[in-house]
Amino acid sequence: MALAATVLVAATGAATPTPRPTPTPSPTPSPTATQSDGTLQILTYRGYAEYGGISPKVNWVGSFEKETGCRIAKLDTVQTAEDMEAQVDRRPYDLVSAGPALADRLIAEKKVQPIEPAKVSGLEDVDERFRDMVTVSGKVYGVPYLWGYHEFIYDPAKVKGDLKEAFSSDRVALKNSPLTIADAALAAGETDEPFELTKDQFDGAMKLLEGAQGRTYWTNPIDLIKGFATGSLDYAQATPYYRLLLQKAGKPVKTLQTRETTGWVDSWMLGANVPDTTCAYRWLNWMTAPNAQRDAAAWVGLAPANDKACKGRAKQICEVYEVGEPKRIDRVAFAVRPPGDCRPQDGECPDYVAWSGMWQKIAK
Repeated sequence: MALAATVLVAATGAATPTPRPTPTPSPTPSPTATQSDGTLQILTYRGYAEYGGISPKVNWVGSFEKETGCRIAKLDTVQTAEDMEAQVDRRPYDLVSAGPALADRLIAEKKVQPIEPAKVSGLEDVDERFRDMVTVSGKVYGVPYLWGYHEFIYDPAKVKGDLKEAFSSDRVALKNSPLTIADAALAAGETDEPFELTKDQFDGAMKLLEGAQGRTYWTNPIDLIKGFATGSLDYAQATPYYRLLLQKAGKPVKTLQTRETTGWVDSWMLGANVPDTTCAYRWLNWMTAPNAQRDAAAWVGLAPANDKACKGRAKQICEVYEVGEPKRIDRVAFAVRPPGDCRPQDGECPDYVAWSGMWQKIAK
């Protein structure tokens, strides 16, 4: 059962079996927890690398250790992209699963090193568009792992379903992230490149966001699940997976039909100063293969970057994200760290620091 589905049970009372939590098995570090002695230091999102702590059936990290002889000396997990940005600067890691905003920064600051594609079997099975997102000046800096996109869901019994109305409503839940400004830019009709905003486009998006005071900004998806379960929300920015969970629980939510939506790809990246990359490449190979991506996709409710993972327990996830459907992926504006390639002749393009600063004022 997927990790995220547990919140559905608590919020709606849906008759879905809940895994019984058990103590999380911990890796056994060596006295010198460095990669040169066959151990790894990893930073990732919750659910991306599982040891079987919630369910013994969900333990692809343990299988990695058993089959490769490498050990995970330290596995730090975070919940949000903002948490990841903060944690990655606190200590060195051998491997990091970075979202687009962080990936661009790590590459620019030379905190990660290029990956040798020939050493990662199966990398050619990953969607070419995703591989291009982590390729800079012909060098590959990441192995795409999981991806997703946002949609706006609504309760048709209460509202007709309008994107501008969703942003102006105080009964909407927006993802608590500066990159949500890109969704507001799309809703305002300001641009087709929502992560590459000029100052005027940025101001137009902010005007739409500043129009409502009582909206919910969610970090944990249980907030949007509860909102529809209790009737306190009319709209929410969510992934297709949470729409599926709500519908399975009998909540009649629908998806707003929009010309374009925003999405992201999380990729595994290799630290710049790893002394011995042997185990790191074994990890990258493991996480590129269909089995690990299938387990992770089914567990966290995101789509696998490797289409060959779309079988068995991940089949439904791939179906809800329409994996392999070119028309679907063509409608997704995948995130980059603002200002991206925005280079207007006149004016300025607000950077990620400006996006974050304005977001803190709105979502405080």
